[in-house]
Amino acid sequence: MKYLCLVYYDEQRVDSMTDEQWAALVEQCIANGERLKDSGQFIAGEPLQSVRTAKTVRVREGAVSVVDGPFAETREQLAGFYLIEAQDLDEALRLAAKIPPAQLGSIEVRPLRQLPDR
Repeated sequence: MKYLCLVYYDEQRVDSMTDEQWAALVEQCIANGERLKDSGQFIAGEPLQSVRTAKTVRVREGAVSVVDGPFAETREQLAGFYLIEAQDLDEALRLAAKIPPAQLGSIEVRPLRQLPDR
């Protein structure tokens, strides 16, 4: 089954990291991605730019509105994602716990919904 792992972190905490700390985190992320690729469980994944670059689009009754950023009630912001293959939710959770940014925030794990064939 495929699982989407949404990576969230506290952007203020990341902003306070030194260049060396940030470089170490990036290296850990690269190594984790390589382990997932080597195991055949990595399908896709990308980091996202800062939430400060985000726009939110809403369509209500045909009217489109665009506003700056997400308006989450949490200090943690979506930072990236992994799309992985796992036998079950327990395995997906074990893999998510190894994603380095989990140390700075959280990883939301959600199974992908199977759509009917058309």
